Amino acid sequence: MSERGRIVSIDLGGSHVSAGRIEVASGRVPAFLRVPLPPTAGRDELLTLITGAAADVVEGTVAAVGVAVPGPFDYASGVCLLTHKLEPLHGVDLRRALADALRSAPASIAFVNDADAFLLGEAWVGAARGHRRAAAVTLGTGLGSAFLEDGGIVDTGPRVPREGSLHLVSYRGRPAEETVSRAALLASYGDPRLDVRDVAIRARNGDRHAHRVFDELASALGDITAPWLASFGASCLVVGGSISQAWDLLRGGLHAALADVDGLAEIVPAQRVDDAALLGAARHAAATVARRASVGARR
Repeated sequence: MSERGRIVSIDLGGSHVSAGRIEVASGRVPAFLRVPLPPTAGRDELLTLITGAAADVVEGTVAAVGVAVPGPFDYASGVCLLTHKLEPLHGVDLRRALADALRSAPASIAFVNDADAFLLGEAWVGAARGHRRAAAVTLGTGLGSAFLEDGGIVDTGPRVPREGSLHLVSYRGRPAEETVSRAALLASYGDPRLDVRDVAIRARNGDRHAHRVFDELASALGDITAPWLASFGASCLVVGGSISQAWDLLRGGLHAALADVDGLAEIVPAQRVDDAALLGAARHAAATVARRASVGARR
């Protein structure tokens, strides 16, 4: 695939969809769009919003389409298996829906886990650039994670958790997400009227309980990630997701918890918070389409 080719990328979240037009050669995002996905939306409305966002950023010929989406998802076939969010899309063939909406060949559409896409993007033009081995966590509705070595995602083997997913790790007898996530942070603070941003504001304004809640989450995140960062040999940990916007409240506790991990040179927030996953999905799509074309040429 030509490095001059343009790629349309989609980042599908639980409450929104982002779409962007990516220039592969430069890593630029000349067009970007974020559209909310109403929690009451049904299947047809969700598909219209997702495919419409992608179509709105198209300009000229599209060389490939990259889609970052959380699991569970059949990334090879493009069929959605989600049940805990965007439930109406369960069983939907997103590859076919996007191919029809964008008038693209199904083979030009590639899917990738959203945390993997995030790290691929940060390694390409963001905070993990230049690191041979890097890891990432995304803090939001859940706990996402990814591990990258020599430009490729590593999700098997003894050096990383099962499927490369820290949310599958047990922490103090419970799933890690029950301690490190939006819901966990808000439950620890104990005021159902507030969201993470509100608790962060209170912490910055001197609320000791709010500050302690962020410290405890950061410390737990460090405890959960430390053995895997050590076994993987990561020199960089990138932190993203909505909770990372309170990096000033997380930094101290996380640095303290990871101080003894040998070789970990950088613990940093994402540089491309809004578009890292779009960039990573584009990178993945470019490689996937090129590989498919090479296989087809040899037949």
